[in-house]
Amino acid sequence: MYFHIYFNDNNEVIKRNYLNENENVKKIKIIIDYQIKSFENLFKICKCVEYIYFKKFYRNNINNMCSMFCGCSSLKELNLSNFNTNNVTNMGCMFFECSALKELNVSNFNTNNVTNMGDMFSECSVLKALNLSNFNTNNVTNMEYMFSNCFELKELNVSNFNTNNVTNMGDMFSTCFQLKELNVSNFNTNNVTNKELCFMDVLH
Repeated sequence: MYFHIYFNDNNEVIKRNYLNENENVKKIKIIIDYQIKSFENLFKICKCVEYIYFKKFYRNNINNMCSMFCGCSSLKELNLSNFNTNNVTNMGCMFFECSALKELNVSNFNTNNVTNMGDMFSECSVLKALNLSNFNTNNVTNMEYMFSNCFELKELNVSNFNTNNVTNMGDMFSTCFQLKELNVSNFNTNNVTNKELCFMDVLH
């Protein structure tokens, strides 16, 4: 079954849970055509969905993507090539528990204004690789659980991360069992108040 969602300009707010795990929906096609500013919880706990494709994403007004795909535990393919994240400030839990996602391309993300990346990729337990070379973390204050329980992640380059404003790094890389190397020599932790268990079960 193929499910097509079209949001028009009359929509003022997007609420969560358009679909649930009991519905026989495997694919969703999104056409962006509205003026709302938040995608928070847009597909949260849509456990039945395996593919999401955004046909267009030209709007510049979205500022919140918190928990956008959180709990999409059957999601196997996610095309974000058209994403415009220029004004997004919150990406917390954005891909939390996308536990079937083996690949994720976020290389085009503009994170200049993001302050919250807590739990962003947490519980992406089969994710093999993640290219964050384009990430600007200058304004980020929260990185708690950012990569925790990414069990299959074998390489992760965060050498470009600016952590000057980060206050929370608790469990940031915890239980990333497959990581062989992790360069955090550039990390500034002067303002960090929580770094408890940041590297728990990493680099064995």
